[in-house]
Amino acid sequence: MLEDWLATLADRIWSYPVVGLCLLGALFFSARLGFVQLRAVPHTIALLRGRYDRAHEKGQLTHFQALSAALSGTIGIGNIGGVAIAISTGGPGAVLWMWGFGVLAMATKFAECTLATHYRALDPETGAARGGPMYYITAALGPRWRPLALFYAGTMSLCAFGFACMFQSNQAASALTQGPGVPAWASGLALVLLGGLTIMGGIKRIGAMAARLVPGMCLLYLGAALAICLLRLDQLDDVLWVIFRDGLTGEAMFGGALGSVIMAGVRRAVFSNEAGLGSAGIAHAAVKTDEPVREGLVASLGPFIDTVVVSSATAFIIVLAQLDGGAIAPGLKGIALTAAAFERDLPGFGSVVIPVVGFLFAFSTMVTWSFYGETATAYLVGARGVRPYRVVFVALAYVGATQELGLIISFSDAMVGLLVIPNTLALLLLSGSVAAWTRDYFQRLARGEFEPS
Repeated sequence: MLEDWLATLADRIWSYPVVGLCLLGALFFSARLGFVQLRAVPHTIALLRGRYDRAHEKGQLTHFQALSAALSGTIGIGNIGGVAIAISTGGPGAVLWMWGFGVLAMATKFAECTLATHYRALDPETGAARGGPMYYITAALGPRWRPLALFYAGTMSLCAFGFACMFQSNQAASALTQGPGVPAWASGLALVLLGGLTIMGGIKRIGAMAARLVPGMCLLYLGAALAICLLRLDQLDDVLWVIFRDGLTGEAMFGGALGSVIMAGVRRAVFSNEAGLGSAGIAHAAVKTDEPVREGLVASLGPFIDTVVVSSATAFIIVLAQLDGGAIAPGLKGIALTAAAFERDLPGFGSVVIPVVGFLFAFSTMVTWSFYGETATAYLVGARGVRPYRVVFVALAYVGATQELGLIISFSDAMVGLLVIPNTLALLLLSGSVAAWTRDYFQRLARGEFEPS
């Protein structure tokens, strides 16, 4: 069957090719840039607080709004259900490798968002900014590389329809159906109305929505996880011991050699924080700044927040529940496993709140990826394609919520993985420019050329 063939293809693309490229790229950029993601944290926080903002700078979003918009595209069902899948397939040790890749991937995100901001295209009439891998591939590498940029843009347009729109709406509807019992058609209608109001407003409305919704979702989710950790404080050392032991030996609770543990952790981290896909650069390119390195620094916080902070909340609660044999019904996977783990210590939270949070996470991912898709479409056919793309995207949200999507999801998974190849190639070819800009920026910062407000 075609669906089985596509599922096998997606699995193979997302195994060694994609995971290997992303892991090696993260290691390369961390070393090439002197671990800028760690040594520049104080300055990055100052940028996020707006201390270096200037009113005359071009762009549509503040640093905080741009980071929130990018995070809304990465923090989603993967942080709730995807982490559970990683633990189910690779054992608790997979979490250790998620953390490791999350820290290294901060450098990749820095590089791709610095490039996206530097080579963005500004509309001479409106001042609106559009950027991303397709723009820096063409602008930096020259016309002969345009086929690679076109491949990336076309793939991104299709990915946004499948992976981000229909898959996310499907997962959002499923979460509410299995939890509070909301009919799929009602969830689909809600997504069409909410999505239409947000998506039709463009990146400014998406950024404003993300700046309000993402912090609140994260605080609610992290707050519940923290409450459970406090209730079972005496077992946290056991959780850390299991994660580190299994991550370094491969003797996971559910078996698996060390290689499969690493693969499960890194693969899930790539799928979660999207470092290497280049997608976040599309959101960050809309920032108000004349210093691309600044936005690269702010963007570098994304993988840490997504993979190290939010995903860890899920991991800790699941491993805590698994420490007590029989505490969770066997056979549960994905978001159902996460919900059962939360329900164990916070009755009602897992069965009601987790599905609602999952719905909001999926919705935020959906609307941010709509901007990614429309930006790719604008690159391919011009601004005239943006509004039709938005209309189709919103309509497909209802289709995704109410239909079975096996074939579409397998195809979309494969396409998302293929985004890594052209983007990583461009990042490696342009790494010298990123390193030079980074040195220059910090030299000017040390000379006192930038005065904080």
